[in-house]
Amino acid sequence: MTGITVSNLAEDLSFGAQVEGIDWDTLADEGVRQQLRDLFVDRGMIVFRDVEPSAKMQVALSKVFGPLKDHPTTVTPRDEETGDHAEGVIDMHYVPSDDLAKGQGLVEMNGEVIARFSPWHFDHCYNDELNYAGVLRAPVNAPVGGRTGFMDGIELYRQFPKALLDRVEGKNVIYTLDTRLSTMKFGVNFTPLTEYATTPQLLKEAAKFPRAMHPAVWTRETGEKVMHYGPWMAVGLEGEESPESDRLLDDVAHEINRLGEGTSAYWHAWKPTDMVIWDNLRMLHAVEGCDAKYERQTLRTTIKGDYGLGYFEDGKKVGEVEREIA
Repeated sequence: MTGITVSNLAEDLSFGAQVEGIDWDTLADEGVRQQLRDLFVDRGMIVFRDVEPSAKMQVALSKVFGPLKDHPTTVTPRDEETGDHAEGVIDMHYVPSDDLAKGQGLVEMNGEVIARFSPWHFDHCYNDELNYAGVLRAPVNAPVGGRTGFMDGIELYRQFPKALLDRVEGKNVIYTLDTRLSTMKFGVNFTPLTEYATTPQLLKEAAKFPRAMHPAVWTRETGEKVMHYGPWMAVGLEGEESPESDRLLDDVAHEINRLGEGTSAYWHAWKPTDMVIWDNLRMLHAVEGCDAKYERQTLRTTIKGDYGLGYFEDGKKVGEVEREIA
């Protein structure tokens, strides 16, 4: 049997693994494929090193973990590469511009103007169904900055202050498809400067999405509790929207920001031959941003799946909403 090499992502982390040796031969070996699936369930994320940097390889590696799912919004750019192997690949490409009015999505943070910043979140929080996982690569990255952070909800639950945890556990958080950083309510530690050029079109689609509910804490089949509150796109607590509950969500969000700099999180510095998969039902992720003068491109595939705990406020299902958008 062809083999791969597996190691811990870091000695001080309770999650994550690093895998070397992925190529077309190892991907064809069902024993290796099952090893990867088992490793992923156990560790929550895998960093694949020295992988062929192509859409074809990204899709093939993604399908080891399940069928692919396209992004639910039409304004999200897709990869230009044609053919079946480009299925489901979305393109998040920042190109520098001297004209801030072109809508590059800039923020000021710690006295610096940065681009491609994303606060802590989980993907598709605005849907009733969550995707199982995402696979990401970065063909173009800034020479400084641009790291992607991954925070393990299991470790986050273990490290979270009990007084705050007791107040938020058992509650559902309300999310909307409003990605504007200028309207973000909780855990804001930056100053928004410009919105993305696609924001008006996205808001038109967002108006068709009901608000979505997801638990702040949930329990996996394997028994671990997962802290799974993403401050970005959160707007309140279900059934108790009030200044008091907003203060609670803000306090929890700022604690997530703080723990994101410790051993609840891993910050990945990209190489073009890296690919990373993370469990979207377990992990939060963020992007630290980079100097606006640098180009940055990431390509993502999305893997279908759900945990069955989310729902829309008005009882609609995601298929109905997506048909309305289409």
